[in-house]
Amino acid sequence: MFNSERLRKNFWSPENNQTDLLPKVGQDAEEPNFIMATHGPSFLGIRFDKGIIFASNTLVAYYSMLRYPNAQRIFKISENILLTGSGDFPDIQSLKRLIDSKMIVEECYKDRKVSPRAVATWLTRILYYRRCQMDPYFVAMGVGGLDEDNTPFLASVDKRGCCYEDYVVASGFVLHMAMPMVRERKPYYRDLTAREAAELVRTSMEVVFYRDCYAIDTYAVGICTDDYCGIQGPFRVAEKWGIAIDVEGY
Repeated sequence: MFNSERLRKNFWSPENNQTDLLPKVGQDAEEPNFIMATHGPSFLGIRFDKGIIFASNTLVAYYSMLRYPNAQRIFKISENILLTGSGDFPDIQSLKRLIDSKMIVEECYKDRKVSPRAVATWLTRILYYRRCQMDPYFVAMGVGGLDEDNTPFLASVDKRGCCYEDYVVASGFVLHMAMPMVRERKPYYRDLTAREAAELVRTSMEVVFYRDCYAIDTYAVGICTDDYCGIQGPFRVAEKWGIAIDVEGY
């Protein structure tokens, strides 16, 4: 026979005020939270002959709402390192704070200059550890800069701690839309120049803005060379809606 009184005791209500029935959050939570409420869409990184360049739009979405259109997702870590990321924005900020504290320890207490390769390696350890704890950071991170011998370095680290180094890295829709275009236009026997990399970034941000619903018309650019390391922008995409009259069937 159905016992409504017994069922009522197992659910919280103002009359049945049992604190052990309330959902636990924070450090007392029994299960990790796998919901990305605020997230940044994608980024693009290109290595050229004298440095690296990062680009990402300035949007941080709240679920499906384009809530924060002026957020910065490219960070200057030091005079030779840039960091960017996509995915869960609180996780990106958490990793940024961890890296900042690590840089203070290495540069101030140990008097060592940290290379971008070391930051990428350290990120793999953090992300792989959190993955093994079944509480991963839901991010894809890009690390770029100049090594000790002024050699450009560019790498990407995913949420599982897997890292790869290449002349182009990306995440999100940029990975599918822009990376093939960059690979097609790169000369086979030499590196890209700074002008060619900047033109590819401009074209890629334009293509992604047209095709990704989580993209807006403003983006920021981070550049790291031997004589400059910083973030520029925001820049606006050159919108061309003249082709809209040819779209039919919707």
